[in-house]
This record gives sequence, structure tokens and C-alpha cells, in this order.
Amino acid sequence: MRPSLADRGDAELAELALAGQQAAYGELMRRHRDGVYRLARGHAGDATEALDITQETFISAFAALARYDGARPFRLWIARIAINKCHDWARRRAVRRFFTFARPMEEAATVADNGPTPEEAMQSQALLARIHAAIAALPANLKDVLLLRTIEGMSQAEVAQTLGLSEKAVETRLYRARQKLAEFLRGDGSTRV
Repeated sequence: MRPSLADRGDAELAELALAGQQAAYGELMRRHRDGVYRLARGHAGDATEALDITQETFISAFAALARYDGARPFRLWIARIAINKCHDWARRRAVRRFFTFARPMEEAATVADNGPTPEEAMQSQALLARIHAAIAALPANLKDVLLLRTIEGMSQAEVAQTLGLSEKAVETRLYRARQKLAEFLRGDGSTRV
């Protein structure tokens, strides 16, 4: 009796997906989509953008699946792709922001702000939004470590392996990220961390 896809390891599912079994890649996506989404949500600070980044991550992962080394955990491999997609998103966002502000003032009235106003948000949602904004405003090198270590629950060694850093560098960056978040949350709430 052959084991079901849910009972197989990630490396075996990757092999089956490469052999043309789409359901195997679907199982990999099911297993890892929440973690990828949380990483993207932490980077983007926006649920809709995070969904787009998550989708781009899995599309890129599927295209690069032949380069996946089954000896390494799939979770670490897909996390690295997700972080790269988040960095790409941040670069595109900076370019979009530049062009948005470069428009004539009379066109600025047509740019909609889809975010909830403080009057519409509950107090707990406002605090959560501040936290998401603080995380999103962190420099990428601190944000990556913070999200992988605290949100994804990876060990220090796994974070170091994923990002190609030493464990001491991970420890230092995590300390700095937490310090900057604490400063932000004690401060006036501006997104400059």
C-alpha cells in the first residue's frame, strides 16, 4: 500500500511534483503556505499584499523546484524564496511611492487610502497595526531575523542557515530588532524605526 501524499516527506513530494504530479506540489503548498504568508505579512504590513507575495513565492518555488536540495528542509528553502520576494516587493513599492508622489497635485485627490481610519478601528486592532507597521519599518536584515525566529519559531541555527549568517549574527540582529520595536512602541507611533 502506497502512503498518501499527506504522509510523505517534503523531499519526496518535491520529487513527485517534478515528475508531474501536481497534487504533490499542492500538498507542499498546503503545508507551507501559512508560514510563507506570515513572513510576507510581517514584511508588507498589509494582508492583501502578503497574499500576492505568497502567491509569487510559490510560483517561483515551483519554477525553481529542480534546484531544491532534498537534504535540506523545504521550510528553510521556501522561507528564503519568500524573503527574496518580500525584498523585491519592497523595492517595487519604493519605486511606486516615488511615482505616486511625482504626480501633479490635482491628481493626488484620486489616490485612495484603503486603510481604516482610527475611528473605525478597535483599540486592539490599532495596536496590532502599530506593531505590524513597526515590523514592516525595520531594516530588512533585522526584519528577516525577527520574523523567522519569533513568528516562524525557527531555531537560531535554522535562521542562520536560511540567511547564510552565523548564529552570533542572528542573536545580535534579533536583539537589535527587539530594541527598535520597543523604542517604536514606547514612542509617538511614527513608522520610522
